[in-house]
Amino acid sequence: MTSDKGNASAEQLVHSAKTAPFGDGGLRTSQLLSEALRADPHHHEAQVLQERLHQTFVPRWHFPMLADRARNRAFAEAIAMKVKPGDIVLDIGCGAGLTAMLAARAGAKHVYTCEQQPLIAKAATRVIADNGLSDRITVIPKWSHEIVVGVDMPEQADVVVSEIVDTVLLGEGALDTLSHAMMALAKPGARAVPETGTLVAQPVESEALLDLWRPQEAEGFDLSAFHHLARVAQITPNDFKACGLRPLGPGVDLFQFNFTRPDVNPARVTERLRCTNAGIVHAVFVSFEMELAPGIQLTNGLYSDGHWGRTAFLLDAPRLATAGDYLQLTAQHDAATLSVSVHNADTMAERSAVWLQPGWNLQSGGQETDTLGQLDYPIWGPAEAVAAEPRNHSHH
Repeated sequence: MTSDKGNASAEQLVHSAKTAPFGDGGLRTSQLLSEALRADPHHHEAQVLQERLHQTFVPRWHFPMLADRARNRAFAEAIAMKVKPGDIVLDIGCGAGLTAMLAARAGAKHVYTCEQQPLIAKAATRVIADNGLSDRITVIPKWSHEIVVGVDMPEQADVVVSEIVDTVLLGEGALDTLSHAMMALAKPGARAVPETGTLVAQPVESEALLDLWRPQEAEGFDLSAFHHLARVAQITPNDFKACGLRPLGPGVDLFQFNFTRPDVNPARVTERLRCTNAGIVHAVFVSFEMELAPGIQLTNGLYSDGHWGRTAFLLDAPRLATAGDYLQLTAQHDAATLSVSVHNADTMAERSAVWLQPGWNLQSGGQETDTLGQLDYPIWGPAEAVAAEPRNHSHH
């Protein structure tokens, strides 16, 4: 039983938590709510507010990502291959501290891992301490662009480790972040994990995907006029398994990125996707292939598994295809966004390209915006947003 004194103390602490500003990233609010729950472990509002705080500042994709054994094993092997005894390692996007601890285990002299979100940085510091590595890993509670060599870390890094990509590599600002890190925070010729990334497109058939994102009717009512609001399907892992996307042709490389020497310049390509199987083209599936180190790859392609979300660009109208047919598309990217527009049969592009910044969490600000330029593109996708680097919204 909780005493009346405990109840009163908890009420007062919850009131203080509700009025505390978020300028510190939620640290003070978290502390007050923890104190309230120590005073009254069953305090309903304290429990609800604490969970709401955690969901706001710690994207949910962190947890399935940490449970992804194939992803963890690939990073462990790549880091063991790249990190040499005595190396200084910069780990961008600390998260729970896993990649930093892998670098320390691989023999790094010291690992400097940056984490912009204070709640996550604090938890990672505890994880690292619990594993006896506090003397070899320093958590820097900053965005990597704010790190100063000689102040935050004593010298430039021999190896840069990061896992700040989303379902199409770009949406977490990886190119800009790694371009700055390799130039300002790493030694000339520094090694990187991952090394390269490629975006791949292919035509796919899936009635289930279309039923999920563009249902034709509900309770006898025609919903087709609503469909133009869903041009990009951000597919969760569970939906990916349920939708059973069937490839109608091989993948075609759209863009290749060198993460050791990132190029942040925009690029545009027009490609033809060949259909080798007859069927109905419902979407263009865009996936990534990353090489973490020689011979060690990660992908979120059609035959992959794990925590990654997937991205499919829906055609305005399904197209009947026979073996030998082609689908023409134009793809473009800048440092953080991707667009894909499919051409009509007469090679005219469909109505509009779709720009996106995926991030495996659903962002809902609920705030009005004055102009289109202020929109933050809140959609589904994985990587460590508020956690690692600025996504203009939230990493992995």
